[in-house]
Amino acid sequence: MAEVGGLLREWRGSRRLSQLQLSHRAGVSARHLSFLETGRSRPTREMILRLAEELNVPLRARNALLLAGGFAPEYAEGGPDIAVILAGLRDVLAGHEPYPAILVDRHWTLVDANRAAGLLTQGARAELLEPPVNVLRLSLHPDGVAGRIVNFAQWRTHVLHRLDHQAGVTGDPVLRDLHAELSKLPGGKVHAVTGPVVPLRIRAGDRELEFFSVTSVLGTPLDVTLAELAVESFLPANDATTRYLRRETGE
Repeated sequence: MAEVGGLLREWRGSRRLSQLQLSHRAGVSARHLSFLETGRSRPTREMILRLAEELNVPLRARNALLLAGGFAPEYAEGGPDIAVILAGLRDVLAGHEPYPAILVDRHWTLVDANRAAGLLTQGARAELLEPPVNVLRLSLHPDGVAGRIVNFAQWRTHVLHRLDHQAGVTGDPVLRDLHAELSKLPGGKVHAVTGPVVPLRIRAGDRELEFFSVTSVLGTPLDVTLAELAVESFLPANDATTRYLRRETGE
């Protein structure tokens, strides 16, 4: 297991903070922080949590820091109490009808979706729709949704940039590997992103639908699993898309 000091140093480096900057934020001396990072001093449980908070370390990684420091994890993972929250998130998905919405985990694996989300996956190869479904792979793969996305180069650039940023923020090697994999898929050059948001323009039969997406996360999660869930909602970007979706669902 890695030493806690080295892990703290890696997280500080990923946030591009100097020892002086982090020590000021955490209310400790730069000298003490240096001793913690080099292993000359051992951090207390409270110090690990304080530094992790200032570094905006994900809950899963905070538990890893505590374990490396010889302490028990602080945050539960997938306990029985999350069932009510998950049910509430599924109500959010259902309430978003007739517009598509999906629930994903930290690796963009599909956890759940509403009925309207099926509109976005029409025509995808069956193998890509077999669980576990990675929604980013599904959207960029030539046998997935890529062929139906009108502004594919723009959408691909947006997805890869977002994934690269997420991998950097979380330090998650699975996300780094996913980014490397998706970057090699065919389908386009880097596209300059302009405008207030990046739309998703997708064909549905002889029509072109246009959406913008909204990402929602729980505000104050104390469970690792819940902290890593996100609802990705797709809202119509024009009246024609709204009318089409309402007509298709009879709403």
